[in-house]
Amino acid sequence: MATQKTPRFDPLTLEVVDLIGTVVARYHEEYEDAAAEHALTGAQARLLSLLSLEPLPMRRLAQKLKCEPSNVTGIVDRLEARGLAERRPDPADRRVKLAAVTEEGLRVARSLRDSLHFAREPLAGLSREERLSLRGLLLRMLDGSAGVGGSGSAGL
Repeated sequence: MATQKTPRFDPLTLEVVDLIGTVVARYHEEYEDAAAEHALTGAQARLLSLLSLEPLPMRRLAQKLKCEPSNVTGIVDRLEARGLAERRPDPADRRVKLAAVTEEGLRVARSLRDSLHFAREPLAGLSREERLSLRGLLLRMLDGSAGVGGSGSAGL
């Protein structure tokens, strides 16, 4: 007697995965466009956004951006040349260099964040309860992926 296998993904799951992919693609497209308006690459804009939250060591930036530390060095060099970032010693360990945002870099990071309407505007159309529910579901998805190679964080 042959047993029938249940498909790994049902049509609803596949549709949800496609919708998530579409949302992510649209967000990245808008992010790249916003970065270009500030004469930044997407990677420069992401790094600047991270630094607007706190100074970080180069190795930690590389982890957050999921790239090699040598790539981060080049990105920081270019931001530094434009006066948007600077290197400074880590007060906790003077051997470690932190990348930090300058005042101008903070202004550009805020302007960049303010120009991202794609994610914000549709979310504003949801009620507070709907946004709380969506946040909870997304957090559950991220927590569930932590053991399957995910980091459990949304990144940028």
